[in-house]
Amino acid sequence: MTTDGGAAAAGTGVIHDLGYRRYDGPRLGRAGIIRALAWHSFRSAFGIGRGAKAKIVPLLAFILMCLPAIVNAVAVAQHPGQAPVVDYDTYTFQLRTLVMLIFVAAQAPEMVSRDLRSHVLPLYYSRPMRRLDYPLAKYAAFTAACLLLVEIPLIILYAGNLLSASGGSGVWAQTRALIPGLGMGALWAILLAAIGLLLASFTGRRAYATGMIAIYFFLTWILARILVNIAQHGPGHVGPPGLVASSVPLSARLPGLISPFTVLDGVRQWLGGTNPGPIPNPGGAGVVYGLMFVLLLAVSLGGLAARYRKVGAS
Repeated sequence: MTTDGGAAAAGTGVIHDLGYRRYDGPRLGRAGIIRALAWHSFRSAFGIGRGAKAKIVPLLAFILMCLPAIVNAVAVAQHPGQAPVVDYDTYTFQLRTLVMLIFVAAQAPEMVSRDLRSHVLPLYYSRPMRRLDYPLAKYAAFTAACLLLVEIPLIILYAGNLLSASGGSGVWAQTRALIPGLGMGALWAILLAAIGLLLASFTGRRAYATGMIAIYFFLTWILARILVNIAQHGPGHVGPPGLVASSVPLSARLPGLISPFTVLDGVRQWLGGTNPGPIPNPGGAGVVYGLMFVLLLAVSLGGLAARYRKVGAS
């Protein structure tokens, strides 16, 4: 460094103003950081702000999920007075299961695996954030994304069914049927988001995380269905759905505890759902499905918190 006269100034230096713009706005602190991270993560779940390739899976998942509601609306419009072809609480269970499996397996790694692989967590924790703020923001964002994917088709279904509703009583009947369906959709989003993020947080490689999530969901779903069918009718036989709980052996009501998807259906039937599902009505064993739901959620959220305590400390 030299002075204006060109002579060396021993032991001194000059601070140069490089013209960077100073931030004079409000300091939002920890809450603002969590909100910003959650909003950014929510956008990432649908590929917003990224290239067209990142939007393919979310867009296809949304279209497939809404398709039954649209078909139902067309059928009701063409044949007034016809009973709806899609139910609110089950909402084509097989299709919802497949779409949510793909969406969670593809997008949960997008939420967390990229940050793990890029080693950017120390940068997040250099801000006024606590250890659990990061997974909290990610879980809130992914739950909201899953919630939209599950609930918007139900709103479309409701709007279509109103076309055939006769007077205020018909509208009220549809509204009463919609509310439990929205409640079950919330349970789907809460549980699947927690499980997906936990499994994705174990690796920074997105392909490995996607495979891990898909294998877990798919294998447990298939295994639960196979065991239910074997317990009901023996190997090689597929029985009718929706059997009365009293006519179904206990051995056929419990295999549903294996898969998160059948756990959700067991909870639905335990809470009063009467539409046939992929497993028999659990009857008195319904409380076990409720406890299993709580256990899966607690283990997933507890594991996610423990995982990021360890990552944040390393």
